[in-house]
Amino acid sequence: MTYCAAAVLDAGIILVADSRTNAGVDNVSTYSKMHAFGDAGGSQFIILSAGNLATTQSVIGQVKIDIRHGADTNLFNVQHMVEAADYLGDVSLEQQNRHEGAGFEASFIVAGQILGHKPHAYLVYPEGNHITTSEETPYLQIGELKYGQPILDRIIQPDISLETAALCFLVSMDSTMRSNLSVGPPIELMVYERDSQNAERRYRFEETSSFLRDLTLSWDNALKKAFASLPPISWSGQWDQGRREGVGEPRADDGPGPRN
Repeated sequence: MTYCAAAVLDAGIILVADSRTNAGVDNVSTYSKMHAFGDAGGSQFIILSAGNLATTQSVIGQVKIDIRHGADTNLFNVQHMVEAADYLGDVSLEQQNRHEGAGFEASFIVAGQILGHKPHAYLVYPEGNHITTSEETPYLQIGELKYGQPILDRIIQPDISLETAALCFLVSMDSTMRSNLSVGPPIELMVYERDSQNAERRYRFEETSSFLRDLTLSWDNALKKAFASLPPISWSGQWDQGRREGVGEPRADDGPGPRN
């Protein structure tokens, strides 16, 4: 299984991906699922991949061949990011159609910035069609998305900083790894600053990463403190009655006994 996500913010783009592939408990390996294309000072494209490994590798391989041979359509001659999404969908369908039967599907996120345009990101489905981000939903996910989504819904907004979004994405990945052992390190994180035309700010966190371990511990401790500060269930009757009577909620130091 895989977990990848990307967010388009006012300040730029954040992308994260795990590197674990799993074909059973006795066949676990590591492959990068984050692929960057572009020259410093030029248009930048980052592709995240999920699904059948043979298909995703074939797609990325064809993208590289098209760039190298100057194909009529390739990432370096598209004029808009939506054209990059259309192109990637076509390449994916072509690679999938080479095989018969199910199990060869793949999904992709292509994000980046073309010179003279705003940053964008698109989720390309196995069928070749795609969706993009919005003000209400500025992030996209592929793979095992359900465990890491709640924190993104609460934190990711277009106006937050790249640093905050990067930490949020790492916490989202940590939540996913905690609940699904088929998602795992190394974890790759890309921080792309808007209009920088530079995709070199890329981090790789191994399983032994002290930063990743400390981040996990800090998040665990913060969650436990937040949980401990919740009002006790014994207050529920007084709480609801107080709301109905306009008295207000019990204070933290009121205790569970009757209120004046």
